[in-house]
Amino acid sequence: MVAAPQTIEASGLALCARARSAARLLANATTSQKNRWLELHAVALEQQAPAILRANRADMERSSKLSPAMLDRLRLDDSRLAGMARALREIAKLPDPVGEIRTAESRPNGLRVEKVGVPLGVILFIYESRPNVTSDAAGLCVKAGNAIILRGGNEALESNRALANAARDSLAQAGLPADAVQFVGTTDRELVGNLLGRGDAIDLVIPRGGEDLIRRVEAQARMPVLKHYHGNCHVYVESTADPAMARRVVIDAKCQRPGTCNAAEKLVVDADWARRHLGDLGAALRERGVTLRACPRSLPLLPSATPAKDDDWDKEYLDIVMGVKVVDGIGEAVDWISVHGSGHSEAIISSSPEAIGRFVREVDAAAVLVNASTRLHDGGEMGLGAEIGISTGKFHARGPCGLRELTSYKYILRGNGQTRG
Repeated sequence: MVAAPQTIEASGLALCARARSAARLLANATTSQKNRWLELHAVALEQQAPAILRANRADMERSSKLSPAMLDRLRLDDSRLAGMARALREIAKLPDPVGEIRTAESRPNGLRVEKVGVPLGVILFIYESRPNVTSDAAGLCVKAGNAIILRGGNEALESNRALANAARDSLAQAGLPADAVQFVGTTDRELVGNLLGRGDAIDLVIPRGGEDLIRRVEAQARMPVLKHYHGNCHVYVESTADPAMARRVVIDAKCQRPGTCNAAEKLVVDADWARRHLGDLGAALRERGVTLRACPRSLPLLPSATPAKDDDWDKEYLDIVMGVKVVDGIGEAVDWISVHGSGHSEAIISSSPEAIGRFVREVDAAAVLVNASTRLHDGGEMGLGAEIGISTGKFHARGPCGLRELTSYKYILRGNGQTRG
C-alpha cells in the first residue's frame, strides 16, 4: 500500500525532527559514553543472534531469486554476526575525532587559532543488501557524534529492522538518545525522495549500492552526497610480472568475495605476458568457476572464454565473471583504465620500478595497489578501522570513510582582547 502524500511528508518531518534533536544531544556525549554504547551494542548482537538470524532467513527466502553473489551479500550467520560484534568493539578502541585539536597556531598578536573536530550532524545512509553494514554504519556514525537515518534495501528489510532495534535498545541502556539511530521501516520509495529533499535537516547522504541508486541519490539530493560509484576494478598484469604472484593476486581479487565493490572485474594483460602465461592463468580462474569474457586478442589464448561485448568493459559484475583485455604496454593499459575505470581500486602486478611508478602517478583512483589484491582496499585491512563505505569522489573524503571522515571541523580563536583595527 502506498502512503498518502501528506503521510509521507509527515513521516519525513518526524524522522528528521527526531534525528536533529538526538544529534544535538549526541554532540555533547563523552567518549566513554559512546564507547560504552558500542560494547552494549556488541553484546546485544550476541544475545539477540537467534532473532536476528530468523529475520535474515525470512529475507533470504523472500529474495531467493537473487544471484548467488547477491545472496552471499545478504546472508548472515553466526560467524558474520560475531564479526559485526567484533567490529563494534574495534570502533570503541579508535580515537574519538570529536573535540580533537587537528591544528593549533599562535599568531604574532597572541591570538590562538585551533581547528577542532566536530560532528556532521544528521546522516542519511541509503544502502542495498549486506545487512552487516547496518551495525557498522550505526557504530561509526554515533561514535563520530552523528545521528543516522538508515534506509536499507527491500531485500534485507527484516534483517535491518532487527539490527536497528538492537542498536536502539543499547543506546537507551547507555543513556544516549535512542533516536540517534533511526530505521526507515517502509519500502515506499516516495519517503526516500522526501528525505533527499530535506537539505534543511539532513547534513549528508551516503548512498551505498548499485550505480542506479547512486545516480538517483545524486540527482535528487539537496544536501552533500558522499558518493560511492560502482567498483569496476582492474588488475593490470605488466610484462615483467611474476606468473606465480599474478596468479595468486588475480585469483584473490576476483574470487575471494566476488560480490564486493573492491573485487576485480577486469583483467588487463600485457601482450607479451599474455602469450607466455595467460592460458595458465585463465585455466586457474576457470578451475574456480570464473566465466571469462575475452577481447579478440585474448580469446585464442582462453579456449573456454566467451567473446566480450562492448558493454562488458564498463560493467560491475559482482559475480564470478571477469573481462579480459590484452594491451600493448603500460601506456595503453593506463589509457584503457582511464576510460573504463570507476575510480575505485586499480592494481598493477609488475617487477619494473619504472612501470610501477608510471602506473601509480597516472592512474586516478581512490586506491592504487602495487603487487597486491584489490580486496585489500578496505579500512580494516589498511589499518584505518571500520568504514561506512569507500568514497570514489575527491572532495571531503576519498577511499575508506571511517570516523574522521564522518566529522567536520570548526575554528576556535582564543584571544585576550585582540582586535583587527
